[in-house]
Amino acid sequence: MALRHAVLAALLDGELSGYQLAKAFDLGVANFWHARPQQLYAELTRLEKDGLIAGRAVVQETRPTKRLFHVTDAGLAELEEFTAASAKPSFIRDDLLVKVQAADHVDPETLIARLAERVAFAQAKIDLFGTLLRGMRGDRTEEEFLCHGRRIGPYLTCLRGLAFEQGNRDWCERTLTVLRERRETRPPKGRG
Repeated sequence: MALRHAVLAALLDGELSGYQLAKAFDLGVANFWHARPQQLYAELTRLEKDGLIAGRAVVQETRPTKRLFHVTDAGLAELEEFTAASAKPSFIRDDLLVKVQAADHVDPETLIARLAERVAFAQAKIDLFGTLLRGMRGDRTEEEFLCHGRRIGPYLTCLRGLAFEQGNRDWCERTLTVLRERRETRPPKGRG
């Protein structure tokens, strides 16, 4: 997948400025694609040049003129083609897993601290996803929303982000428990 497809998908709900797109990435798209604002602005320029999005200037009285972008028919065709292609499986690439792989040879206290940080990060993301999901479905139950909601794609990707972070948190908590228990039962160094 290229950043272009993630940007096109993010623009499906209507016109967005580059700033609004960056916020949309932070709040929703970031659970499956990370991009820095400068990458997004560069991609908007490329997509517009390729005719996949169109932009229009909006003059603001007290602020600089902003540009709003929307997906063109060619952009929708590009997304259709992308959707029809087989999806490549994803693979975990996480520096924390490298650190845990070395658990038997590094300071367990340092590793415990890194795992605790990841638990806190995952819990913050879980809370954010919960808020986003509640906001999307309003006063409907999840099943009602999934059956009758106007646009369920962002909701479904948010559910995947939630499950991903719950899995991260649960694995980190289990790993913390194991490392703490081993620390308490391990003989001091030099007596092994």
